Amino acid sequence: MKRFAMTLAAVAFAVPVYAQNLAVVNGEPITQKSYDQFIQLLVSQGAPDTPQLREQVKEEMINRVIMVQAAEKAGVSDDPAVHTELELTRQGILVRALMSEYLEKNPVTQEKIQAEYDKLKAEHGQDVEYQVRHILVEEESLANDLLKQIKDKKASFEELAKEHSKDPGSAAEGGSLGWAQAENYVAPFAEAVKSTPKGQMADKPVQSQFGWHIVEVIDERPIEFPSFDQVSTQLQEMMREEELAKYQQKLRADAKIEE
Repeated sequence: MKRFAMTLAAVAFAVPVYAQNLAVVNGEPITQKSYDQFIQLLVSQGAPDTPQLREQVKEEMINRVIMVQAAEKAGVSDDPAVHTELELTRQGILVRALMSEYLEKNPVTQEKIQAEYDKLKAEHGQDVEYQVRHILVEEESLANDLLKQIKDKKASFEELAKEHSKDPGSAAEGGSLGWAQAENYVAPFAEAVKSTPKGQMADKPVQSQFGWHIVEVIDERPIEFPSFDQVSTQLQEMMREEELAKYQQKLRADAKIEE
């Protein structure tokens, strides 16, 4: 009876210890804790917590241990290239975890996003875009001659653009560059666009690094600034990236680097 009681006690102590393991593969335990953490990771990434998922994870963890044991037995872990890859993977995981923790402690709140939106709207809410066409030629004398022909109504802008313009993309369209902000163009061209009233041509040809331009502003219109709901997600991601960049710069500035 005494021996039986001792056996029961041993079993009672052994059960909780064994229950901590999901499985034991060739003497190596797979803990219930590591299994639960794997499940939590997958669920946090959007996977549904189902019996099928849990069974798949269990099989995957067992298979991984078997394969790792085989790799170690084959001496794969002693390969310098493998050591380097393992270290790079470890560093990558740590960096991602560090950045994630930093954002949790320094979140980009809705208030910050709204403030950034209001700032951008104040800066760009009055932006204008222009419908422009041009004729690009190499010589100033030719540009002046073509401009005179258009003003004297001896030839149309479209005809001369198709015949003389050195910009193949717009020449086929009668010189049309479509709608764009003036800042999209090179500086001399942009200034001509902004200073020319809609429906008119610039008084004289404009020189840029590409040659001489005859510029006409067909129309202009204000650019509709997107609503907060349309850009809040994009703004949040941009601001998160900026926060992380600042954090990385601070860590770099504070580090002692000897080269």
